[in-house]
Amino acid sequence: MSNVLGSAWEMLAGRTTGPLTLRLILQPTMAAILGIRAGLKDAKEGRTPYLWTIFKAHDTRKDLIQEGWKHVRKVSLMAFLIDAVYQVIVFHWIYVIQAAVVAIVLAILPYIVVRGLTTRAVGGERAK
Repeated sequence: MSNVLGSAWEMLAGRTTGPLTLRLILQPTMAAILGIRAGLKDAKEGRTPYLWTIFKAHDTRKDLIQEGWKHVRKVSLMAFLIDAVYQVIVFHWIYVIQAAVVAIVLAILPYIVVRGLTTRAVGGERAK
């Protein structure tokens, strides 16, 4: 089991070099731009930061997650597909779970973090 995890970690860490490395800059940048746009809108509407609201507001959680997914889905899917292409080039196989992890790290996490930070920086409602 540890050999499998070690191998998977080496494969994930190896993505920082080799073909298609430009995606490691472009995809988080696109997600951050989308996060800034959404964070500015949140601040304008006086909302609390995105992730905080998801954790605390049980009644609007589903709607917020759907809204966030609507914003970031294209970038996430592109991150997944480009990583699948990378895997075919380098490993001659597609590891779906690794591609999903890469999509989360390159697209979803930057969006969530930047959206919340933008809302906080611009002066959205204080977290309660």
